[in-house]
Formats: sequence, structure tokens, C-alpha cells
Amino acid sequence: MKKKSPVRLRAPHAGDMGRVVQLHGELYAREFRYDNRFEALVAGIVAKFVEDFDPRRERCWIAEMDGEVVGSVFLVRKSPTVAKLRLLIIHPKARGQGLGRRLPRACIRFARNARYRKIVLWTQSHLAAARAIYQAEGFRKISSTKHKSFGKRLVAEVWGLRL
Repeated sequence: MKKKSPVRLRAPHAGDMGRVVQLHGELYAREFRYDNRFEALVAGIVAKFVEDFDPRRERCWIAEMDGEVVGSVFLVRKSPTVAKLRLLIIHPKARGQGLGRRLPRACIRFARNARYRKIVLWTQSHLAAARAIYQAEGFRKISSTKHKSFGKRLVAEVWGLRL
């Protein structure tokens, strides 16, 4: 079996934002049967990040392996004291290499340096791997709400981490 190449975290380059949207669309359709409205939601989040980007308060990390984008995470400003973790994704070929720790920890470090007091995030109850990552990093579930989105009946969860 071929050994996996190391994954590096870096700032986004031209074309990466489109790949982040594509990666979410492909993986969520294949793994969870989400419809294309999920990809549209991701595209909107990415567009807002690019258009409103404040480098003192926001960041995006791209995970790259063998020259290919295999993951991402974004930290955006929600309020002067609260940041929001967004768009955490890890391609199956890059799983098992610690990205589930590295990506959220990059957000937490940046948020502390930017003097945020809390990080929040939005996830779905069925995303067990993501929920385990958040819990391992100290996030706690704040609320949950049933909804119908992306062609599915889901339970949205808001999680938070005090810094």
C-alpha cells in the first residue's frame, strides 16, 4: 500500500475557492445524498468570505496533498467578540492524517490571537466525524433545531467554544 504524502496547510491561491465549493458539493452528495442546494450554500459562504475578507479577523486554511486541495476550514467574524468556524472538510484520501485536529486548532489559535472570546459553528447531527472533531477540541453543543434542507430532513446543531 502506498504511503500517504504529508498534508500541508496554506493560505488560499487562485482557484482554491472554487475547489472548496466543488469538494463540498461532491462529498456531501456522495456521502450524505445532499442535493445541489448545499453546494449553492457553500458557494454563497465562500463568496461572502472573499468579498468581505478582513485579514486581521478572518482566515482560510487550505489543506494540500501532492498539489491537490484535500480540505479546508474558514474562520470568519460573526461579531466583535465571536468568530465562526465554517466549511471544515477533509477529502477521504487525506483522512487519518490529523487534519481533524490541525484545521480547527489553526482556527482556535488565530481566534485567540485576534482576541475573539468565543468560536461558534453550525453542523448537522448526523455528521458524526465532524461532531467528534469539535468535541475533542473542546466545543460543546449549544442548541439543535430540526429543519428540511438540501433534500433531507436534518437536525442542525450550533456548537461553541469559549476562548
